[in-house]
Formats: sequence, C-alpha cells, structure tokens
Amino acid sequence: MNGKYQPGQKVFLTGGNKNLIKEATVLKYTGGFYTIHFENGGGVKVRESRIYPTRKEAEEAILNRKR
Repeated sequence: MNGKYQPGQKVFLTGGNKNLIKEATVLKYTGGFYTIHFENGGGVKVRESRIYPTRKEAEEAILNRKR
C-alpha cells in the first residue's frame, strides 16, 4: 500500500458543503483513491486531499478554503 493512511485508520472527510466534516474509517487505497466507510453506514471513494487524520486539521483546511 502506497497511501498515507492505513486500513482501519480513523480519518475526517471534508465535503462539498463547506462546513461538512464526517468521521470515517479507511478501508483501502487503490489507484490514488481511498475507499472510506462511515460509522452510520455507507461509504465513498475520495482523493487524499479530502481526508485528514484529525478533526482539527480538517477544520483548519475548511477555514483556509474560505479565505
């Protein structure tokens, strides 16, 4: 695996809604995309640039995008 995050690791996803931050678990990394699973069910494939290891880093990224 060549990705920054490992399977089973908790991450925080930022979304299209500028204030959205959701906690998820990494399932796998393939072809530049992470497959993540949400605690309430469901999952999605996302690029590394949309996920962060801590909620604080995700919040800082959202603030930087607003500037």
